[in-house]
Amino acid sequence: MPANNPLPILDHPLDRPAAFTPEALTRAVRLERALPDAPIPKLCLLDFDGDITDWLAASGLAAPCPAWACFHTTMFSLPVDGSSIGIIGRTIGGPYAVLIAEQLRVSGAELILGLTSAGRVAPSLPLPSFVIPQAAIRDEGTSYHYLPPSPSVPAPPALVEPLRDALLPLGRNVTTGTVWSTDAPYRETHQQLQHYAEAGVLAVEMQAASLFAFAQATNFPLGIVAQVTNAVHDERESFDKGSHQDEYHLIQAMARAGLEWVRNHSLR
Repeated sequence: MPANNPLPILDHPLDRPAAFTPEALTRAVRLERALPDAPIPKLCLLDFDGDITDWLAASGLAAPCPAWACFHTTMFSLPVDGSSIGIIGRTIGGPYAVLIAEQLRVSGAELILGLTSAGRVAPSLPLPSFVIPQAAIRDEGTSYHYLPPSPSVPAPPALVEPLRDALLPLGRNVTTGTVWSTDAPYRETHQQLQHYAEAGVLAVEMQAASLFAFAQATNFPLGIVAQVTNAVHDERESFDKGSHQDEYHLIQAMARAGLEWVRNHSLR
């Protein structure tokens, strides 16, 4: 290992090619499972919690996508306004989310959207509400494998406003700004929460910084919506994301914004 930095997490040869690639993994899955060499949907959504994906599948609204070559996940195909989007549940945490995003990138996806739950940091933020991250604090590990060290990483700007505009009709507060990405939700301290609140951070979650770094390093379009549903010392209706129908409408709104972006920028 190079000795430029004594901390391994900050000592990555970012200009060197990877020894193990998503192309190799997806190729191995196709061979082992005899999967059809067919394209996946151009728009794919990562449902980090997974409960709305479960409900869509159980309700018959979404069906497995046989072309998705992955050892770890199942992709479901969900029709939205005459098009199909891919949706994958339980890709929680930065490392797992980026693992799947890398495989989506080489499998034919042209846009990735993420739906995450988040905790409130800014005391003025209503509960529940939506946050569209414009940047993420890099308090995780995956982003440092993609970009040089820095306190935060910006979101790809192209999807922020389209997602905001798509969510406004749903009737909840929609805010854009900075989130704090952490790998250790049970190690968030009161001092950290106060520090980030004073710095203008809106919410805390687990995926945004990792995915934004992946997006920047690979020049891949990506957007995230955070459902802010809980806060420290606030047990009133905590973790209430609404009904399954409410989340279905949220997925549809995100998909419509994403499909419009894909129609304007499609590569195939």
